Amino acid sequence: MRIARQISSLAVIASLAFASAPAMADAITLGSGNIGQTYNFTFDGYSGGTTVSGLTSTAAFTLTGVTANSYTFSYSLANTTSDPVNSRLSGFAFNTDPNISSASSTGAFSYTTINGSYPNGIGSVDVCFKDASTGACSGGGSGGLLDGQTGTGTFTLNFAQPLTSLTLSDFFVRYQSISGAGNITSGSGTGTLTSTGGSTSTGGTPVPEPGMVGLLGAALAGIAFARRRRQVQPALA
Repeated sequence: MRIARQISSLAVIASLAFASAPAMADAITLGSGNIGQTYNFTFDGYSGGTTVSGLTSTAAFTLTGVTANSYTFSYSLANTTSDPVNSRLSGFAFNTDPNISSASSTGAFSYTTINGSYPNGIGSVDVCFKDASTGACSGGGSGGLLDGQTGTGTFTLNFAQPLTSLTLSDFFVRYQSISGAGNITSGSGTGTLTSTGGSTSTGGTPVPEPGMVGLLGAALAGIAFARRRRQVQPALA
């Protein structure tokens, strides 16, 4: 009985843990039911395989409209780089599933490139949004966001065929005019989804914390063992 009570308690703990806010995967799947949902990201900063301490930014993407072949978002990006490092946030990018056919944008990052290449070992990205009219996603010009600045706007993603859902993944930002980090003058950052909000839809793709998966597995294994033990004991009597 004591073992059964312990297993029951463990199962309850695991259930409560899963009921709490789940970790969110860095890929988000969207449909018309997610209109109004906001997805918040934090970005690090690195160059040539070296992480640059203090080189950071944040982003919020809100789905504002869906048609058969297009998805429209508003965005807000902030350059949160801190001393002694300074930078200029010059663009952002991500991948899409299905493949994107075209895109347009307004505001701080009003130029787009499809199927470009991102520097710092990232490689090909499906779409990038930039501060300047350049032929690549690596950046250029002198626009963007300096330390402490926030830029807003909208972007629309267009697809060749009607969609039932859209998945966005692999979120990146581009830093230029870096100072205070030795000989590093430009870099990139990878985004981590930190929270969602703004509508009644759950949004995103919930992924249980690894520790919670292990906890639930242990509880289930314990329950199975206890049942087997109860079945074996009468036969031995």
